[in-house]
Amino acid sequence: METAFTPWPALAGGALIGLAAVLLMALHGRILGATGILGGLLRFSDPADWRLRAALVVGMALGPLAYLLVTGESPAIDLPIPNAAIGLGGLIVGIGVSYGGGCTSGHGVCGMARFSRRSMVATISFMAAAFATVFLIRHVLVA
Repeated sequence: METAFTPWPALAGGALIGLAAVLLMALHGRILGATGILGGLLRFSDPADWRLRAALVVGMALGPLAYLLVTGESPAIDLPIPNAAIGLGGLIVGIGVSYGGGCTSGHGVCGMARFSRRSMVATISFMAAAFATVFLIRHVLVA
């Protein structure tokens, strides 16, 4: 299994995520944690907060459309694993987010930038789990 190295799109995506995190904090005093934002859509206690969360989620979902408008082609989506594995992975990530009190965007982007010890531990845990998973899949299970 080969992974294509795409430094420019990765750099652009990372810069946009960083810019979004900075703007959300500067303009609204909020931390950009994607799962927390998505989870907050299920609570309707504050209409202004709900509208902000909905706008962020819609903006994330419209990313592929923006890519299409800029490049003239749809983003390539190549998933070399079955849909069941994607669903299982999503479930495992959801459980981890619940126990970890946040996701990679909240801890890895915003928490690390604020030098949060809790986020540093969470990010190290995310990365260690990712390294172990990739090693197992690429060198043990598909050898």
